[in-house]
Amino acid sequence: MSSTPSRVFAARLVGLPIFDPQGDQVGKVRDLVVTMRGEGTQPRVLGMVAEVFNRRRIFVPMTRVTNIDSEHVYTTGLLNMRRFEQRSTETLVIGQMLDRTVTITGTGVTGTVYDVAMEPARNRDWVLCRVAVREPSRGFRRRGQTHVVEWRDVIGLARSDERQGATHLVAALNEMRPADAASILHDLPPDRRTAVALALDDERLADVLEELPDSDQVEILNGLDTERAADVLEEMSADDAADLVRDLPPETAEILLQLMEPEGAQDVRRLMSYVEDTAGAMMTPEPVILGPDATIADALAHVRNPELTPALAALVYVCRPPLETPTGKLLGIAHIQRLLREPPSTLVAGALDDSLAWLRTNATIDDVAAHLATYNLVAAPVVDADGRLLGAVTVDDLLDHMLPPNWRDRAPRPGTEQR
Repeated sequence: MSSTPSRVFAARLVGLPIFDPQGDQVGKVRDLVVTMRGEGTQPRVLGMVAEVFNRRRIFVPMTRVTNIDSEHVYTTGLLNMRRFEQRSTETLVIGQMLDRTVTITGTGVTGTVYDVAMEPARNRDWVLCRVAVREPSRGFRRRGQTHVVEWRDVIGLARSDERQGATHLVAALNEMRPADAASILHDLPPDRRTAVALALDDERLADVLEELPDSDQVEILNGLDTERAADVLEEMSADDAADLVRDLPPETAEILLQLMEPEGAQDVRRLMSYVEDTAGAMMTPEPVILGPDATIADALAHVRNPELTPALAALVYVCRPPLETPTGKLLGIAHIQRLLREPPSTLVAGALDDSLAWLRTNATIDDVAAHLATYNLVAAPVVDADGRLLGAVTVDDLLDHMLPPNWRDRAPRPGTEQR
């Protein structure tokens, strides 16, 4: 490891791509695994938690790491693809050390941990060597003073901390994609997962919940007070919220729906009224809808909305008023590729595709899959018997329902190796 830095901070390591000797990326770093050895004694770094394809998290021993630089981690190339399972003697640096309350010996300063550094020891093991500590803020808008000290000069990391907050871990999660943040949240111990979920704001927690397994969603929602839970449900997409509410006890579900804003609750109730695993149950009730007098410039302005998924932004649905689902009669759909080829002042109605059959609410998963595959679509409208638009089914909605419930946790056969 001649070119490896002598000291590496964990927060800067998280998210770095991991490469094999051929230069192919095999995953990315999500955390460090250490074993604690008593107060004042440098913990040994056992390895890294890496995220590979399908968001599976595996363990990469430090003995397999050949080089670390500011932008990459390199390995020997052979990785055991068994899913990472934390042992009782192991501690996650990012997941469990950040936000611990510690005291710096000598000065008596107390603060919270916001980063930890590791370095190679003489025996070629990696050990934790430095701790970055931030004092509590002093006054309005003033951050507390920061200190980077030797591991031996800190007390409080070798024991559990009931006062442990989540500020710095939440800051790290807020920098990640929702799916990546969900992966880290999923693997935290239950009490730590609840604390972090409580510290996330409503919108961010909603984004992360949509990427978590059903059991985690229910557990986290049950850990919130009812008003906060209702607020989070309002921030979720209606179809994901409906799926989650279905998994709750009926009395709890009704309480949350009563606390939600009437418009949001109405969308959720409507989706819950359809049979599970049908187009009606999995559709999104808020696609991009325009009237027949809208221009292509109007359409392009709508699909630029960064909150739209790529699948929802791929189609514009032109309907007669009203323009909220259930709309007036659906006149046709406009593909984004077609819109990009037309003058911005042209009416969207002149670029419609009205030759396709629309989906009905009782269409099965197989029906939806066949429809999207037949017409090479990433989304399709769902209409009622009168031709009114009720919503749109996207390919990501379909995949969520086609994959087995535990698809996020599935691993290949034990012992499988990947280069």
